[in-house]
Order: sequence, then structure tokens, then C-alpha cells
Amino acid sequence: MACTEARLSRFKNKFRDPAKLREKRIAMCVKLRKDQKNEHIMKRRKITLSSLPDEEISCASIEDIVRDVNSDCILLQIRGCQAARKLLSVERDSSINEIIIAGLLSRFVAFLSMEDEPTLQFEAAWALTNVTSGTSWHTKQVVDHGAVPAFIALLSSPMLHISEQAVWAIGNIAGDGPVYRDVLIACNAVPALLACISPDTPLGFLHNLAWTLSNLCRSKDPYLPGSVVQQMLPSLIMFLHLSDKNILSEACWAFSYLSDGENDRIEVVVRTGIIPRLIELLNHEDTYCTLSIVAPALRTVGNIVSGSDAQTQVVIDAGFLEVLPKLLRHSKSSVQKEAAWALSNIAAGPSKQIQQLINCGLFAPLVELLRSGDFKSQREAVWAVMNITIGGTVDQMIFLVRTGALEAIVHLLQVRDAKVVMVILDTINNLAAEKSGETEGLCRLIEELGGFAHIEMLQNHENVSVCKAASHLLDKCTEVSLISLRPLTNPNYIFLVASEHNSSFQTLNSDL
Repeated sequence: MACTEARLSRFKNKFRDPAKLREKRIAMCVKLRKDQKNEHIMKRRKITLSSLPDEEISCASIEDIVRDVNSDCILLQIRGCQAARKLLSVERDSSINEIIIAGLLSRFVAFLSMEDEPTLQFEAAWALTNVTSGTSWHTKQVVDHGAVPAFIALLSSPMLHISEQAVWAIGNIAGDGPVYRDVLIACNAVPALLACISPDTPLGFLHNLAWTLSNLCRSKDPYLPGSVVQQMLPSLIMFLHLSDKNILSEACWAFSYLSDGENDRIEVVVRTGIIPRLIELLNHEDTYCTLSIVAPALRTVGNIVSGSDAQTQVVIDAGFLEVLPKLLRHSKSSVQKEAAWALSNIAAGPSKQIQQLINCGLFAPLVELLRSGDFKSQREAVWAVMNITIGGTVDQMIFLVRTGALEAIVHLLQVRDAKVVMVILDTINNLAAEKSGETEGLCRLIEELGGFAHIEMLQNHENVSVCKAASHLLDKCTEVSLISLRPLTNPNYIFLVASEHNSSFQTLNSDL
């Protein structure tokens, strides 16, 4: 079947060229592509600097702001910039537009270079930072007015609050995308940012630096240049070993971006030696309930196990499989989904790594997700089962069925998602393949579970590929004249037959 062949071309299995399979593995990952805005925001408007106390916000009119900013009096200029940044802190994009239309950006940028007036520098920098928190067009206006070199120069200011404000502005600009990220890199922003990191840097300031570096790592079209990654890695590794949860979160997000790509990018992260630390964070009781750390740490690990067999094994050897059952049963469905995705990546590997999944008892929580998880988690779990039937041995597939996976996916044939239904049909087809020697027993079990009733209905599905796949599967079972036979009275038939013809299955069970 053409549809099945197209799908199999995206997966790894022992019947295909091993040299090319792993390269395609990244394509089969059903990743969580939506940005988790509640945990990690690219831009920030309401700013609280670690070096300044909170203050009351009261807004002046735009007319008063324009008059004061354009005056020749330093005190009025300070008052105007302060009023502008307060207005921009509480109002929406319309206020940013008013500031831009009034021509105030050029004045703000000019104020950034007035080293003898640090208060004016700071207020102007804050106002510009709030402008960069708006749309891409707003950020463009700030960049086009020459603010980037001025902000980079402010990173070396002896005034901590001014330097920190510049960090925040650069973080907002970096978060806008690869174009302005590359502008920052061309202006040598990265060395200037890294120079701000020292043993004496306050934790709040370090958090802002970590967030900015993470934003620089975020965009991948194109990816961050390798030379820049190498510059940033020592600081990111250092951040990952601190105890502050905010800094840990930003560091984990940075590594999740850096590991999202081809095997050579993954290898750069693997060689840092951070994998044991990531597993530690996933397993630590304090961070287990901290979604802002668990989510990016798990995403990073999931990216790595989408790489080569060797890269996947490094993660396994670091103890990830011992932590994975807890993550599959996490209270947050988003974590369950990420964990199932990571498991599916490992399941796409060789039978040796699939056996390690079995040895760590991961089939049971996987089946739990298939039965009672939210649909997104179920979808990832279905892909994991599919991968096991592609690369697993006959014994491993039999054990998969024994844990209840077949029953669970048969019930999921009723979902409306055509892609999920196709994966399930292909999975059943793999289980019933001649190589297993269990076509008869499996078809009997499917009939006992009521699966053929669902498959027959799928012949009328609105999706043509689903119709063809359902018909093909029914034809296969009809060829062995099983559909019309009496119901299976012994659900363990398939396992009894397997044990008679394959003594290694007994060894497999005893090992478990």
C-alpha cells in the first residue's frame, strides 16, 4: 500500500538501510511545536529590574511627554522619558504607535549615549525596551534608529541598573526572530553579554542574562551559528548547575533550542556532558512539580533521543528510563505528552533499546496513556507503539500485545483524527505480518476485542487512505479465513502459540 510505504519511509526499522534511517528519525517525531507562552515569553513589557525597587505607575498625556522629551532641559527630558516608559508599561500597542509617530525614538536613542546623565540614559533605555516588547514592526523602528550599538555599549555601564536594562532590551530584540538576532551577533552583542556574568552578578541580573541568551538560541531559520553557540555554552552550562529555578528554566529552554535539529547539533549538546544534570532535574522532588523546568528539560532530552543510536544510548545510560514512568504519569498532560514523545523516539531505535524500555517497565504506563490519557498524549503513545512494531522483535511485539496495547489501540480506532487511525491500522498490520508467525492468533484476538467491527466501518471513512488501509487489513485476515470463525475463547492464544514455537519468549518473560 502506497500510504503505508510513504509512512514507513519516515521510520527506522531493520528492513531498511541503517545508514539513512537515523537521519530520517527527526522527521517522525510528532513534536510539541506550540510555544509555551505561559512558561517562556519571548518579549516582556512590564519590567522589574533586580537592581531597582518597585514604584507606582501614573501616566501623563502623550502631548506632555512630547513637550518634555523635546525640551532642552535635562530635568524635563528625564520627566518625559520616565512618563513615556510608564505609559508604555501599562498601555497597549496604540501607545507605542503614538510614541513612534511623535518622532521620539531618535531622541531616546540619542539619550542612551549621554554618560554624564545616567538617569536620562536609564529612563530612555527603559522606554525603548518597552517599545521593543511590541510587534515586529515596533522592534524594527527601534533597530532602524540605531539602538542596537547603543544598547550594547550600555552593557559595560558601571551602573548596574543601566546595564541590566540594556540586557532586557537586547533580549526583546533577540526574541523577535533570526533577522534581528543576526544584527545583534554582527554587532558583537554576545561577548558583551557574557562579560556581564561574574561571581558577583546578582541572581536577578543573571536570570535576565539567561533569558536573553535563551532568546538568542531560539530561532532556527537559520540556526544560530556554531561559533556563537560555542561562545555561549560555558555560561549556559554554568546556569544549568545553579539552584535558582528561574535561571534553570531559561538554561533548559536554551538547550532545548540548541538540540532541536540534525544529529550534528544534537552532538554539540551531548558533548557538553549536561545529560546527567537534565535527568537529575527531571527526577528531583523540588523541580518535579516545577513545570517551567520539567517542560524544557524533557524537551531537550526528547530532542536528543531523536538523534543517533549512540546519542540515544547516552540518555538511556544516564538513567532517563528510570525517570520516564513518573513523567508518563505526571499530573500535567503536557508533560505526559512530551514524555510519550520521548519514549516514541527511543522506540524508533534498535530492538536492544526497545528491550531496555521493557526491562524498565515502560510498556505499562504507555498502555495507561493509550487507555486514559488526553488525546494528544494518546496520539504520541500510538506512535510509540507503531515504532515498536517496526523495529521490535517478535517476542517484543508479543509482549506489547500482552500488556494490553492491542486492546487499547483497537478502541482508539473510533477517534476522528485520520492520521491517528492510519497509524493504528499500520500498527495492527505490522503485528499481523507474516514475519511474526502470529497472523492467525492475532486476527482471532482482534475479533474477540471487537476490532473488526470498527475496521469494517472504516471502509466508509471520508479519508481515502483510511478506507484503503482498512480494506487491506480485512483482506489479509479474510485470506486466512478467520473473520467468520467462532470467537476466540482463550485470549492468551497468541501468547501460547508463540511460546510453543519460540522458546526465547520464555526467556524474555523470565528476564522481566
